[in-house]
Amino acid sequence: MAALSRDDRRGALRVLTASITVVLMCAGLASAGYTEPKPTARKLRKELAQLQKRSKTMIAEYYAGRVALQKAEKAEKAARGDLRRAQQDFEQASEEIRTMAVERYRTGGLGAVTVLMGGVDPATMLNRMALSQQIVNEQDAELRGFTGIRDAHRQARTAAAQRATEIRTSLERLDAQKRRTEKLIVMIKDRIDLLYPTPGLRRADGTWVPQLPSGPDNITPRMRLVRQLIAQRFGVRFGIGCYRADGGIAGGGEHPLGRACDFMMSSGGSMPSAENVGLGDEIAAWAIKNKDRLGVKYVIWRQRINTGSGWRGMSNRGGVTANHYDHVHISMF
Repeated sequence: MAALSRDDRRGALRVLTASITVVLMCAGLASAGYTEPKPTARKLRKELAQLQKRSKTMIAEYYAGRVALQKAEKAEKAARGDLRRAQQDFEQASEEIRTMAVERYRTGGLGAVTVLMGGVDPATMLNRMALSQQIVNEQDAELRGFTGIRDAHRQARTAAAQRATEIRTSLERLDAQKRRTEKLIVMIKDRIDLLYPTPGLRRADGTWVPQLPSGPDNITPRMRLVRQLIAQRFGVRFGIGCYRADGGIAGGGEHPLGRACDFMMSSGGSMPSAENVGLGDEIAAWAIKNKDRLGVKYVIWRQRINTGSGWRGMSNRGGVTANHYDHVHISMF
């Protein structure tokens, strides 16, 4: 084999050095624990949809279990009542048997003495004894019947109680799973929110540089992002109102500047349902939680205002809408 030239040796050394470097880098990544890139919004939304579907199934199963539990408890209560009545019948029959046994013993003894004295025909005495035995047999059969009924009801009661216990355990397990799923849903929604960087600049002291409205909706980019995130996360049913030429009775000064939106919890100026009041509470809490990251200036909801240091009451402006009972108002810097 021909000897390598100096240039060939140098080239081979460079290739070998590069190969060793690549191997060392790969080993370093493996030892450090290589992490996959952050999931995309599309992937997270798909995972979120699956979890929400699972959560709905759990809720349906939970309520079906509640109905089954009510039926089991009702059956257990009925079995307990049947057992009580069967026990009373059993005790009454037992008492009748005891009374007849005493009477039979008494009359049997008297009959034997009478026969010895010649006062009663032996055939008549045998007939009496046979009749007494027949009554005893009938009472004994009746007693055995009551015993069977009592035992059957006792078994039914035990089975119903066990069924109710099983259902309660299943409901507790299902409820715990539902709570874990709901927490996971919130976590995924938070991760989706974080995928969207807040537009605009912040000063050195952390305050936000004001933005001008833009686009056909005449709102600022920060306000547009908050509107988008709330619509995606909460699914506001009664609409979202943002820009209008004047502040209006409940709007303050940010609506004409494109820095405020109203997230409606009812329509026609009516008071929201309890469910929608809860939804408004969630939206308000979310906006306050993300205040610094998104540039939220303040939130108004149910005649209260929160600038980040807690809720404060507001003066009465004279109506459901004016007092912000039917919508959550969010203003941005």
